[in-house]
Amino acid sequence: MTPLELLAVAVGGGVGAALRFLLDGAVKARVSGTALGRFPLGTLVINVTGSFVLGLVTGLGQAGALPLPMVAVLGTGMMGGYTTFSTASVETVQLLRSGKSRLAVLNGLGMLVVSVGAAALGLLIGRNT
Repeated sequence: MTPLELLAVAVGGGVGAALRFLLDGAVKARVSGTALGRFPLGTLVINVTGSFVLGLVTGLGQAGALPLPMVAVLGTGMMGGYTTFSTASVETVQLLRSGKSRLAVLNGLGMLVVSVGAAALGLLIGRNT
């Protein structure tokens, strides 16, 4: 990897993190005061969409439709900064600690299952493009 490619991956990570921040804020603003306001929906949306995009980018790279340096920038950089396993983990623990065990299980296991499914779908689409 060249220094320029490494810089592009780092910039992609920053862009992904900023996108995550903006989308999470927008989702929280939409669901605040509703029944969904107690559930970390923003993180779920971010991790599922990020898993899909990462799968798609990886599949496109494997199919030769996207150059490998671009896979690194979009996948490792941007989607690495965009998705957030650590936030999902902390939010699941917070739900548990506040006595919302059903929401915690839904968040922890549901996000895992749906995110893996989204990644598989993205890979399938990307490889067959």
